[in-house]
Amino acid sequence: MKKHLSFCLTIVLSSLLLLSCGAAKAVPQTGDAAPQAGNAAPQAGTSENAAKAAQWAASLNLGDAAKEARVAKLIQTHLDAVKDYHDTHINDLPATVYDPRTGRKYSEVERQVLIDSGMPATVHEALMDGLNAELTPAQVEAILDEYTIGKVEFTMNGYRSIVPNITPEDEAVLYKNLKLARERAIDYKNMKEISQIFEIYKTINENYFTDSGRDWHTMYKAYVDKVNAEKKAAAAKAGD
Repeated sequence: MKKHLSFCLTIVLSSLLLLSCGAAKAVPQTGDAAPQAGNAAPQAGTSENAAKAAQWAASLNLGDAAKEARVAKLIQTHLDAVKDYHDTHINDLPATVYDPRTGRKYSEVERQVLIDSGMPATVHEALMDGLNAELTPAQVEAILDEYTIGKVEFTMNGYRSIVPNITPEDEAVLYKNLKLARERAIDYKNMKEISQIFEIYKTINENYFTDSGRDWHTMYKAYVDKVNAEKKAAAAKAGD
């Protein structure tokens, strides 16, 4: 069922994002159309976003106060726009909405993801264009990791524990998909939504293993059984 939900979300989210992209005829430059949300009347949470943006920019240790301030402004503008869109449109989709393919009612986080995926693509593009103009690729990745609390590396470490004899080729595929998830997830307001976006790409990775002759569910069960056996042995030893 989880795999099916991720597949359905992928279809709907992709459709909404395509509509958003089609509405934007040009990629805005930093400080152009998209940042207007940050120049509007202050929204609730702007102070929190400003503090978060300043902290993330400072963590890069750029050694350039002006550049650090520009990076912080880019991040804050994006965070404010994401929050503003979410808060403004949260009731656009009724809580009673259901998946037309299955008749199953969407969960609250699924409903929020569907709503927030309608945010104009220019908001995302303005952030990424600005970051890429100011920072190195590694620094941009560090900022994206801040948005998603390091989910890429955390998930990769999980794969390394679960998959026997994981290869460099495997890791390249897994990283590619997780980094796509990371960049897509930054446009969602809260960690539940961010995790839901990662689930889409984690399912793609699980299917990659199964399609290559290594059934994901079998490997995962073997890993869980191993961990439980180790815990049981440790508990028994402690009781001796």
